[in-house]
Amino acid sequence: MPTITGHHHVSMMTKSATANYHFYTKVLGLRLAKKTVNQDDPTMYHLFYGDKTGSPGTALTFFEMPNLGSTYPGTNAITRIGLLVPNEASLSYWKKRLDEFDIAHDGIEIYQERPAIHMKDPDGLPLVIMAEENQTSAYWQKWEASPVPSEHQIRGMGTIEMKVRRLDKLVTTLTELFGYEVVQESEGETVLQAVEGRTASEILLQQTEGKRERPGKGSVHHIAIRVQNEEELAYWKAEIEKRGFHSTGIIDRFYFQSLYFRESNGILFELATDGPGFEVDGVGERLALPPFLEGKRTEIEAGLVQIGEE
Repeated sequence: MPTITGHHHVSMMTKSATANYHFYTKVLGLRLAKKTVNQDDPTMYHLFYGDKTGSPGTALTFFEMPNLGSTYPGTNAITRIGLLVPNEASLSYWKKRLDEFDIAHDGIEIYQERPAIHMKDPDGLPLVIMAEENQTSAYWQKWEASPVPSEHQIRGMGTIEMKVRRLDKLVTTLTELFGYEVVQESEGETVLQAVEGRTASEILLQQTEGKRERPGKGSVHHIAIRVQNEEELAYWKAEIEKRGFHSTGIIDRFYFQSLYFRESNGILFELATDGPGFEVDGVGERLALPPFLEGKRTEIEAGLVQIGEE
């Protein structure tokens, strides 16, 4: 039986690609591994940040939408993204670095029983830098050109936090459908992992009543979880639909194959294959287009504002 091996990527919404680029590359030291467009709306940038090659489990992705308003927080939403660093010494480095860039934070505290620093990106997206030994993925590759020394570089995603009304429904979906294990449970809160002991597969669920989040800048659009190949993706498509969920079917995203579905609270999940990866047409800051859009390159480039220009 196929297994989910952790987080693949998380996709968010940003109001400004330029401000977003500056923060994630110049402050957090991630690489812009792929600058491309939303394949469903090529007038919109889709930026992928991560390690040297944007490996699965390291990718934070953003859709640029200049007309976005503010996010109105609420339930039934993905509400915080964890970022892993190697140890507590790295947190001391990050505390100093965030101070140098005037990034507001609350100092080193404890989050999910791990030393951590909470902060927000320029759009208000809640982030938490988490220190944990022995959590570097075998996929992670240091980026030599990063402004952050290799020993302190972000190793990928950690805990992904979600607020939902129907906690039991999402727990059932994650455990019975995808094989996640409950590793911690208290009133109104459940922590699950797809791979035992791997923070890069951890989801924190909090039961929260009230209005649904109204998305805006800094909102999370979806979470993608990892599958090995298209054969496994076909297996999961059948299992998802067997449980009564509607899926998009398998979509060729060129850099990976994927499918999407919404669980009972409305959280959008993507299942994405590990390959072929961003190296298939080169990693870096040149505008990359999948083959089916390459013939429209001139038109697409003319409609995009250059990142770095106001």
